[in-house]
Amino acid sequence: MRVYVPLTLPGLAEAHRKGELGPGPFTAYAVTPELREWYVSDDIEELEYAALNRAAAASLRALATDPALPRRRVVVAADVADRDAEADPDRGLGGGFVGEVRIAAAVPLSKAAAVHMDADDAHDDVSAAAAALGAADQGDDDAQFTVDGAEDHELLWYGVQEIPGLIA
Repeated sequence: MRVYVPLTLPGLAEAHRKGELGPGPFTAYAVTPELREWYVSDDIEELEYAALNRAAAASLRALATDPALPRRRVVVAADVADRDAEADPDRGLGGGFVGEVRIAAAVPLSKAAAVHMDADDAHDDVSAAAAALGAADQGDDDAQFTVDGAEDHELLWYGVQEIPGLIA
């Protein structure tokens, strides 16, 4: 199963240093039955893109917790055994939980397929979105518009071998 692990740039550096994503348990996103139902598509590429976007939103939430973090959303795509990614069906359709899975143990970075990260030109929009996230969660439409502005930026694809350059 392909899972999408939301990180920050320091989190990516830590994973690179340790050679693994984790420790477990940790949250990732994947194409779950609940995501299929929510997204209403059978196209696996569209569903994986939706899971990637859910992970990018979780990365933004991590950025919102610490203004000192570099303002780049980071998601690592990794392959794990189906049994290692457990979805909670009781939380599956609850808003922010769609596509969420729990990974019980650390995942070797050798299982990573790619890194997805914001380009430099997304910095201002991601910064503004992280700052507006709390107000957006409270129903502020202007703040939600600002958060949506970060989502307009596509995450770039990087090979795992490029991690040292990304974290330098």
